[in-house]
Amino acid sequence: MREVSRAHSTQRNPFQRNPSLKKPLGKERIRQKKLHPQYIAGFIDAEGSFSVSLGRNKTTRRGIEVRPEFEIELRADDQEILERLLVTIGCGRIYDCSYKRYGWYPHVKYKITSNKDIREYLFPFLDKTPLQAKKAKTYKLFREIIMMMHRKEHLTDKGFKRIERLRDRIRQLGKKAKTFSFLPKK
Repeated sequence: MREVSRAHSTQRNPFQRNPSLKKPLGKERIRQKKLHPQYIAGFIDAEGSFSVSLGRNKTTRRGIEVRPEFEIELRADDQEILERLLVTIGCGRIYDCSYKRYGWYPHVKYKITSNKDIREYLFPFLDKTPLQAKKAKTYKLFREIIMMMHRKEHLTDKGFKRIERLRDRIRQLGKKAKTFSFLPKK
């Protein structure tokens, strides 16, 4: 039974924006049962996203910041599964994604952006319950970038260039890749 606080207790339309998600939803506000670890690994194989972006930041010496994040985005009527996933992994936040301007159903997004949380919660979980699909390669590259950052290698020119190359490899493995090696050549 869901015990997430709501503004009203009447049955709501699952496609309406969730009023309880004005602020990101964290584990301290969720009272859900945990999921089986292998279920989560399969779910991450199918729906998870490991990404690393580079963004301008005037406060860094290089002027560019490395921003890794893990996320899963689903329609809002599947929010409970993300809540249970968050409770099982032990960290992260759930955000409301309103896509009204595109004519889409409302979505919710589970995100982990803290390098410390990724290292201390997500990595031990995925190392103990490994991914089985192609996303396992992406995870290894993502993990290597986070560990390089933990060792402060991203602050050196050599380390930063290596992170850029690893990020490019992650992008090549993603679903938006330009070439598909598994498709027959015409």
